[in-house]
Amino acid sequence: MARKRYSNLDIAATTSNFKDVIRWQKERRGKRKDLSFRIGQADNKQQGLLNSKHQDLTITWIGHSTFLLQVSGLTIVTDPVWARQMGFSRRMEEPGLSIDEIPPVDVILLSHSHYDHLHVASLRKLKGSPAVLVPEGLGRFVQKLMKGKNVYELPWWGHLSIEAVKFNFVPAQHWTKRSLTDTNTSHWGGWVIQPELLPAREHTSHSIYFAGDSGYFHGFRDIGERFPDITYALMPIGAYEPEWFMGTQHVTPEEAIQAFVDVGAETFIPMHYGAFRLADDTTEEALNRLLAEWERRGLDSSRLRLLKHGETIVQAEEG
Repeated sequence: MARKRYSNLDIAATTSNFKDVIRWQKERRGKRKDLSFRIGQADNKQQGLLNSKHQDLTITWIGHSTFLLQVSGLTIVTDPVWARQMGFSRRMEEPGLSIDEIPPVDVILLSHSHYDHLHVASLRKLKGSPAVLVPEGLGRFVQKLMKGKNVYELPWWGHLSIEAVKFNFVPAQHWTKRSLTDTNTSHWGGWVIQPELLPAREHTSHSIYFAGDSGYFHGFRDIGERFPDITYALMPIGAYEPEWFMGTQHVTPEEAIQAFVDVGAETFIPMHYGAFRLADDTTEEALNRLLAEWERRGLDSSRLRLLKHGETIVQAEEG
């Protein structure tokens, strides 16, 4: 029986063909880029991390699309990748925290199956007995890797509550592939993480939107309409050049800001840059374009948080 193949909301947003790949590689050989810029490592790492029963929210950037989150007493890791190399490209900077420094994990969130978002060795090495939340179509693969763990598949707009936190799987514009025959046989998307209101806590808690990997699409507005209480948007800004090739699957820094505006979040935290060189843009170019567009739009500088690797944001929950 034929395997189900998933698609984007915009059916015109298809993946590039082999001819396009050859054109890109030929074009790439003619470019000369300065790759010396580094994001850097945070001072006083782990200082902001809390014990697992604390109710405050923390966001720690490990690197690329990997975050350590602490929400309502749960320890959560997004797209765990501690790999030292991605394809032929070595990691440009060490992860903000080593995998051995990560406390026992309660929940792992996967956005899709690409190697720079799902690294098998990292997934297996994380401590704890986490629930693993994955896109539709990816459950069987992850269950084989994580024997004895609870693996939950979610469709777009599906949700699952674990203790006092609700996890919502939301659309993105992307694609998947890990082998020659499995193109788009699992879905892709982002996650909205909502601390649920308890009887003793009547205020609005702080939600996090982890965008995963995406090109720009109207779904960002849909996400903002369904989840009007997002405090932090963790948005990709890298791997966009050449734009004629990457445009349907990776936002530019300017498009990332538009997506942030569409979602209606309070604070923008960039990701998906600075760890691996997956396309022709550089870390410095991505940041310069982001900052220039932020200034051009007249957005409040306090709403943009540029984290170093290993840096932690602590958001105290009121009430």
